[in-house]
Amino acid sequence: MKTADLQAIAKHNVRRFILFRMLFNARFYYPVFAVIFLDFGLSLDQFALLNAIWAATIILAEVPSGALSDLMGRKKLLMLTASLMVLEMSVWAFAPRGNPTLLFWLLALNRVLSGLGEASASGSDEALVYESLEDAGMKDQWSHVLERTSRWQSVAFMVAMVTGGLVYDPDLLGRMASIDRETTLRLPLYLTLATAIVCWINCLGFVEAGDGHSAGKPSITAAFRQTFNTGLWILKTPLALVVILAGAFLDSIIRMFVTLNSEYYRLIEYPEYALGILGTLVAAMNFFIAPLARRLVEKHPPGFVFLSAAAAGLLGFFGMSFFIPYAGLAFSLLLFATFSVVTFSLSFYLNQLSDKSMRATVLSFKGMALNLGYGFIGVVYAQLLRALARSHATPTGSDELFIEGAQYFTPYFLIGSLAVILFACVCRPNMNRLSTTAPPRR
Repeated sequence: MKTADLQAIAKHNVRRFILFRMLFNARFYYPVFAVIFLDFGLSLDQFALLNAIWAATIILAEVPSGALSDLMGRKKLLMLTASLMVLEMSVWAFAPRGNPTLLFWLLALNRVLSGLGEASASGSDEALVYESLEDAGMKDQWSHVLERTSRWQSVAFMVAMVTGGLVYDPDLLGRMASIDRETTLRLPLYLTLATAIVCWINCLGFVEAGDGHSAGKPSITAAFRQTFNTGLWILKTPLALVVILAGAFLDSIIRMFVTLNSEYYRLIEYPEYALGILGTLVAAMNFFIAPLARRLVEKHPPGFVFLSAAAAGLLGFFGMSFFIPYAGLAFSLLLFATFSVVTFSLSFYLNQLSDKSMRATVLSFKGMALNLGYGFIGVVYAQLLRALARSHATPTGSDELFIEGAQYFTPYFLIGSLAVILFACVCRPNMNRLSTTAPPRR
């Protein structure tokens, strides 16, 4: 195939990739995620159980889905991802509320389908686009693609946050269009179902590089062999191992804070109505963080990037621990910026390091490592709060307990960062291997 044709395919896939990320990740129920489950009639413990089911599904399916992507083809896994999204949203959007037991099991099915969709998407979309660029001799544009994707995802996220919050307000919609409460309860779900259908149509248009790995139906043995061989390659490739380990550590503890940020904002005296505005501010911030992250990975080796992220994260957690009214927002934004840089860096480095035959599996190992890290820190944090509550006879949901627990983030982050640095020194990876100069814009 001519170079011009390969470049046209690469640019086409880039557009599809950006749209896929926008449609798949920006969901209209995000601003009311916990509230909508409770309004459907679930209890808090059922909500927690559903989240555990979702996380367990992703962890179990993450690496096998990457192996299937390498064996069967990227596009097939992306079509499966979009189909699962349509199914998960259909189950939730039309779930009856009259029978609590039936409702719980339907939403459990929704969480399983959602977890399978997340796992199927992990790695396949990036691998398809990166390989299209590689075949067209344009892989030096990968960092620019990640930057554009991050920016457009921010736009989609802002639209979803604002729209989802507005359509869930029964008083507002009741005045505007006489829509009853039962309908407003499901409107964010209907809108997300509509985007899922558009996402499915978008995936039909992907053009896979090469032969699409479609030699036939892979056996279970082949999938396990692919997984084993890729895991062995990661263990034998110090740079890949250190990048995944460092990324998993930084991602896990910062993501734990991100899940708690609404409580943090409340304790630094931001009113509840400001939470949506702050969420939009974080999304808009990616317009500035994405080009910064691109310049970092293009001009500096992985060691410099991750040390910089660790330093920024340490400063963020240290400042956050003081709970400074209003001004404490700056430290929260610093942690969000660090989180974005880490995510960007992992995608950039691992796609460059991985061979085409195992790229999606490597990216799935990364996803599994991130989720295992997040699950681990979640258990550690929960046990810490229980221990503090027992030792001080403090109620588990009190502000005092949250503030005291937050004091442990900084030392944990410092000790963990030093442990990762020590591990990197023992492994002796070539941290300059992926150091590049900034490519010219095309």
